[in-house]
Amino acid sequence: MLFYGCGKSVLSLQVYNLYIEKTTLIWYNIVEIKIPQRRVVFIYRQEILKDISLFTSQPKAKFYDELFINLDLSCIPAQNSKFGRASYSNHSMICAFIVMKCEGFSQISDLHDYLSNNLIIAHYCGFDISRELPSYAKFTRFIREFDNDILQTVMQSQVLKAADLSLIDSSFIALDATPVKANVSNNNPKSFKKNKFSKASPPKSDKDCRLGVQTASNQHNEKNYEFYWGYKNHILVDCISGLPVCELTTGANVSDSSVTLEILKRANSYLPMSECSFLADKAYDVKAIYNTVHDTYNGDCFIALNKRNTKSPKKLPSGNIICEAGLAMHKDGKFSDSGRTRQKYCYPLKRSKNGNCPCNHKCWNNGKKNRGCTKYITLPDDYRLSIDRSSIAFKSVYALRTEAERYNSRFKQAGCERVFVRNGNSVKNLNTIAHISLLSIAIAAVITKKDVSYRSVKTLKRLS
Repeated sequence: MLFYGCGKSVLSLQVYNLYIEKTTLIWYNIVEIKIPQRRVVFIYRQEILKDISLFTSQPKAKFYDELFINLDLSCIPAQNSKFGRASYSNHSMICAFIVMKCEGFSQISDLHDYLSNNLIIAHYCGFDISRELPSYAKFTRFIREFDNDILQTVMQSQVLKAADLSLIDSSFIALDATPVKANVSNNNPKSFKKNKFSKASPPKSDKDCRLGVQTASNQHNEKNYEFYWGYKNHILVDCISGLPVCELTTGANVSDSSVTLEILKRANSYLPMSECSFLADKAYDVKAIYNTVHDTYNGDCFIALNKRNTKSPKKLPSGNIICEAGLAMHKDGKFSDSGRTRQKYCYPLKRSKNGNCPCNHKCWNNGKKNRGCTKYITLPDDYRLSIDRSSIAFKSVYALRTEAERYNSRFKQAGCERVFVRNGNSVKNLNTIAHISLLSIAIAAVITKKDVSYRSVKTLKRLS
C-alpha cells in the first residue's frame, strides 16, 4: 500500500515502525511524519523500482538501453575535475543530453523534468537514482563548459562504427547548412524593437550570435528572405544512408562556401574522401571547391550553377550570339584575365562607315569609331564550366542531394531549430550531441536488426 502526498516522496506504511536516530521532516497534505532520512530515500527508491512501469513505458526504456550499449564514450574521461569532487559523471551527463535530443526537447528544463519523472531512463543514463539528480543549473553549466573537441571525437567514432557496418561511405556526399536561431528577443516576430536586425545593434543577451539571412520560401521563382540572429550548422551527409559524416557550427554570418574545404579536410582525416561525388546547391558554386574536389580528392562535383545575375545571350544553331538588333555577331578574338578565358563577339556592321544601328545602340558611335555592341562569353576551359549540367547523368546524381534536406529536417526535429542557451559553445555542443544521437540510433537499429527504418525515431522507440 502506498501513501501519496504533495511532496517528492512516495512512502510505504512500513516507515512508521522504523527506529529513529536522525530524523527528517517531510510534509504531506495535512500529516507531519518524522522518519530517518536515509531510510526514507531507500524505501522511496525501492517502491519506485517496484512500480517503474507506472512511470516509463518498457519499449522506451529498452530503446535507451540498446542505444547506450552501442554508444562508445571511452574517449571521454569519466570525471571532470573542474566540476568538483562531487560532480556527476561526464558519461551520464552526455547520455542525458542524448535523451534530450531523442525526445526532441529544446530546453534543458524539459530534460530535467523528464528525467525526474522517468527514473529508469536516468538509471540507463548512468545516474545513481538513490541520489538527487543533476539540477537545471548543473546541466546548463556542463553544456556550457564542456570541450566540443571531445564530442567531435565521439562523433567520429560513431561515424567509423557506422562505416564498419556498411552504413556510411563517401561515395556520394552532400554539404548543406541549416540556420539555428538564437534565444534573443530580436528573433521574436512579435517584437516591435526598431532596427532589431541591424549589425550596429547586436543583442546583448547572446554575444556570440551573428546576423544571418535565410530563404523564407522553397519556391525557386520566389526571392523571399528573412533575417535572424543566431548560428549555422554545416552538415556533410552521406546521400545513400542519410547519416551525417562531419559537422561544424559557425556564426550565422559565415557563408556556406567558406567552410567547405575545412569540412572536407576534417572528414578526410578519418573517412577517406577519395573518388567521392560531391553534391551541393548553388551557394557552393565556387571555383576553389571544384578544383579541390577534383585535384585533391580525385572526385567529381555535382553543384548547381550560380548564374550570379547574368543572362545567357541568345545564340544561333551555329553558335553565334544574336545582338539586340537581331543580327548575328562575329568573333573578334580571345583574351584571358583573372584565371578565365573569354571570347569576344562584335556587331557585324561595326566596320561600315555608312552603317547605322537598327536599334540605336548607345555604343554605336563613341566619337572615335563605329563599333556597335560588344559581348563576351566565358569559355569552358576549367573544370567548373566543363560540367554538362543538362545531362541525364548529372541530374540523376544531383537528385540525391535531397537526402541532405531530409536529414536537416530530422536535425530540426531534435529540437535544434532554435536554441535556448545563450553562448556559442553550448550551441556547438548541443548540435554535435544531436548528430551523435541520430548516428547512435541508426547503429543500434542495425545491430539489433530492427525491421523498420532507422530514420524513424518515434517508430523505434515504440517497437523496441
